[in-house]
Order: sequence, then C-alpha cells, then structure tokens
Amino acid sequence: ATMPSKVVELANTILKNPITVDVTPKSSAAESVNQSLYYVPKTKKMELCLYLLRNNIKGDILIFRRTKFGVKKLEKMLRKNGYKADSIHGDKTQSAREEALNKFKNKQVSILIATDVASRGIDIDNLDAVINFDIPNVPETYVHRIGRTGRAGNEGNSYSFCAADEKTYILTIEKLIGKSIPVKTEHPYLLDPNAKPEVYIK
Repeated sequence: ATMPSKVVELANTILKNPITVDVTPKSSAAESVNQSLYYVPKTKKMELCLYLLRNNIKGDILIFRRTKFGVKKLEKMLRKNGYKADSIHGDKTQSAREEALNKFKNKQVSILIATDVASRGIDIDNLDAVINFDIPNVPETYVHRIGRTGRAGNEGNSYSFCAADEKTYILTIEKLIGKSIPVKTEHPYLLDPNAKPEVYIK
C-alpha cells in the first residue's frame, strides 16, 4: 500500500522516532534472472521452442501458455519430439496435477507446461528456466512467472516468445519492471519488424 503525504504528516505529529520499513515491490523482476526476448511469428513459436530446447535451454523448465488447449498442443508436440514433458491445466483433476508436479520434482520429466491459473500456489524450486510461450497481458503475471527461476541465490533464465499481436504487452511489462528486456536475434524464426498481427480465419 502507498503512504499518502497526509498520513505521513499525521504520523510524524503522533510518533516519536518512527522507522519506515520498505519491502521490495512485487513489480521488481528478480535480479538473478537473465531475461531474453524473442520476436517470432505466432505460427513459428513451436519451431522456436524446439530450436531453443535443442541448442540453448537445458535442465528443468517451466513453460507457460495462455490456454489449456495451447498447453495440450505443446505437450503433444514435445513428446512427439522425444522430450519428457507433462502438464497442469484446468481440465486435469487435482490428483492428476499433483502427479504431474511430482514427476517434475522427481526428475521423471524435465519440462512442465502450465496455464497461470493451474500453476497458482504450486511450489517449485531450483528451476533452470521459464519460457513464456505466450506473453501475459497482465504485466505482474510476467514478474510472477519469471520469479519462479533464479531463487535462493541461483541464477535463472527466462525466455519470452513475442508475436506481432503481443508487442503491446511487452511495452507494459517493460514499463512495470523499469527496464528493457534484451532482444535475441540469433535464431531462424525472426519476426518481420513490420509484421501485422496475424488473423486466423476458421
């Protein structure tokens, strides 16, 4: 909560030698997380994910997607390509979610894919990386996601995949965290800077 100046004035008239304790704001992205931003066409995100898993990203990885449909689709694709992956989403029972989480914690799978709703309240330590497969439209969600890696003095890494229609989300995230996220251009699926958001005709 903020402390209005009128309240500060009142406090100073009543209290003797008050001490102010400031805690780190929730919006400060973890300093121990190396953040990377990849501009990529929406239709090439799967390919970019595979490319980075093969070349850059190793260890225990948590991948965030916006929808449970997206989670299922990505899980299927990763398994087809030989990756040990599991997921937690709204269609799974609580026991199935717990089973997936335990598999991840016990190193039976190295990739866990989740929606933000399903991942709330789960406790995972020592993550090597977080992938924002879909950019969250709420900037605080980004901070919460990447804060799951780089804990307890360990260094973590976050990778964010941004399509043309998600660029505005990046602007609000950067405004919140007070810095620009480093853009990575050394990958084969670069988004044309002038690309318009893709429109899907069903």
